[in-house]
Formats: sequence, structure tokens, C-alpha cells
Amino acid sequence: MHVRAVVTLLALALSTFVYVTAETLPVGLLPLIADDLGRTIPQIGLLVTVYGFVVVLTSVPLTRITHRVPRRLLLCALLAVFVLGNAGSALVDGYGTLMVARVVVAMSQAVFWSVVTPAAAAMFAAPARPRALSVLFAGSSLGALAGVPAGTWLGQQTSWRAAFLALSVVGLLIMVVIVTLMPRAPQGREETAVGTAPDAGRYWTIVVYSALAVAGSFTVLTYINPFLTEVSGFSESAVGPLLFVRGLAGLAGVLAAAWLVARNGWLTMTAVIGSQAVALFVQWAFGTSAAASVVTLAAAGFALSAMASALGVRALETAPGSTDMATAGTSTAFNVGITAGALLGSVLIPASGVRSVALAGAVLSLLAFLVALLEPRFSTRRREAARALVVTGR
Repeated sequence: MHVRAVVTLLALALSTFVYVTAETLPVGLLPLIADDLGRTIPQIGLLVTVYGFVVVLTSVPLTRITHRVPRRLLLCALLAVFVLGNAGSALVDGYGTLMVARVVVAMSQAVFWSVVTPAAAAMFAAPARPRALSVLFAGSSLGALAGVPAGTWLGQQTSWRAAFLALSVVGLLIMVVIVTLMPRAPQGREETAVGTAPDAGRYWTIVVYSALAVAGSFTVLTYINPFLTEVSGFSESAVGPLLFVRGLAGLAGVLAAAWLVARNGWLTMTAVIGSQAVALFVQWAFGTSAAASVVTLAAAGFALSAMASALGVRALETAPGSTDMATAGTSTAFNVGITAGALLGSVLIPASGVRSVALAGAVLSLLAFLVALLEPRFSTRRREAARALVVTGR
């Protein structure tokens, strides 16, 4: 049973990898898709924007509709939709049908994130669950770090359609593993975990500044391909390797955050968001310099990945109630940020040019940094402790 559970866990981690990759894959393929379908860069960017909107809007209602479905069956059904949706993306002959295929995959993702964590945890005894979930979350982190660069490289070597088809094939393999190996976990109400230091004020402040910081990052990242080629002067073939550099920096960010957040979670979050603001401002100011562009690209990748890694820990720490609901809230905030950033970029580029997205991202990141600085002032526990001192003093 243990070997089956471990293999299934690895398959679930890979499923988080492909879902994260699928969401933002168009980022690295913008010019290729635009040229093939005869559309503008901002229009192709909407493939990411609309995807994020669908995930945000359908997560709660679709989860309520499907909550009685056994987890193994539900995961297989979601992966089947993923396989068909990405295969459809590879085979479409127009922009409209590509958008429909993306919406279908997004709806499966909306439910996927609500079921994959409890499904993974249920396969292991309580003492082993933290390690199991760290493996699961590593998959999603690597999706952001390596999935898009790998898809970009594959698209440039063959065609953008091959990248989507590859996702479909991997999804099918994952589904086979889950069907054959995933243990039949009993369906029942599990004990609900709570935050180690519940604090509603801090938690909701974290949700707000996380959404702002992610929006700042994705205002730039969604359109990083045209930024690198049109502003920084790189060739199209250089974009894939540059995104790999960003991915390596992001992996370093994940490792650094894992060490730092245990010492001071608030300071870690605040510092990495501040560093993102600086990196994006420098990218705007010196974007025409190839060297500066590479450095800021790596710095921004480090900051976003470090923040995402720290965010999971902070949510479990400050969750005012169920940690499941807390992580759902931060996941929604992340998707709101992705969607808002992509949408803002699609508006700015026609009006102000592609370089403007870096300045907009820096401003949003600065706002997130300022809110993060104020997090302790919104602490519910701090206010309650102060009231207790007043009462005691009386």
C-alpha cells in the first residue's frame, strides 16, 4: 500500500506540474500562436486572462456540485477533461475554438485544486502528511519554474501545437497511474486542521498583498516574450533559454524561502515583494540593456517563487479557521493576480507599448510591499492581546 501511495503521490505532483504549465503556457508562445491564428499579441494574452477568470469564478460552485464524487473518480474525470481540452487546443483551426478549449481546461482546474490536496493527504498517516504535501507542492512550483520554459522550447523547435499535445499525453499517463494505483481512500469527514497561530487580520492582509504582488509579476510575465524581443533586442530563439534562467532563479527562490520563512515569515514575504518591485522598476528603466534585462528577469523570478513558497506556509500559520479554506483563499488570490496582471498588460500594450508593463508591474508590487509592511498593525491577535492587557490593568 505504501509503495502504491508514493507512486500515486508522484503522479499527483506531476498533475499539479501540468496544470500550472497549462495555465500559463501561452506566455512563452505568444508570437507563435498569434502568427498562426492571425491575431494580435494582446488577444493571445487573453488566453491566460480568461483562463484565470474561469478558475476564479467557477471554483466554489463546481466544487460544491462535485463534492460527493469519490476523489479517485473525480480526479480521473478532471484529468480526462484536461487531456481532451489540451488535445483540442493543439488541433483547433481558429482563435474562438482555442478559447473554448482553454475554458474547458480551466473549469477542470477550478475543481482540481480543491480535491488534489485532501486526496494526497488521505493516502498517508497524519505524521507523514506534511512531507507528502511538500512533494505535491513541489510539483506546482516546478510547473511555474520549468513547465513554461520547456513548453516554449518545444514550441519553438516544432510548433506551439506540439506543446499543448505534449501536455495532453502526460495528462493521459497520469490518469492511467491514478486509475490503477491510487488507493481507495474511504469517504468520510476528516478532522479539519487549523492554523498554528490563527489571526484573521493578518490572514486577510496576506491575501490582499499577495494578489497585488502576483498581479504585478504577471503584468510583465504574461508579455515577457515581446518585452525581451522588442525592448531588450533578444532573438526569438533566445526566449526559451532566458525563461530557463528565470526558472533556475525561481528554484533558488523556493529553496531560500523554505529556509527563511521558518525564521520570520512576515519579514520574508515583505522582503521578497520589495525585491520584486525593485527588479521590475529596473527592468522598465534599463530594459533596452540585454544584461540588465537578464539580471532583472532572474531577480523577478526569484522573488515570485520565493513569495509563492512562503505564502503556503503563512496561510497554514495564520488561517483563522480551516486551513483548507485558507489555502483556497490564497489560491484564489493568486489566480486573481494572474488574471488581473494579464488583463492590465493587454490594455497597456496597445496604448503605451510593451515596455510599460514593467512600470505597471513595479507600481503594483510597490503597493503590495506597502500593504505587507502594515500587516502587523492588522493583527487580530495583537488587538485581542492589547484588550486583555487593558482589562487586566483595570
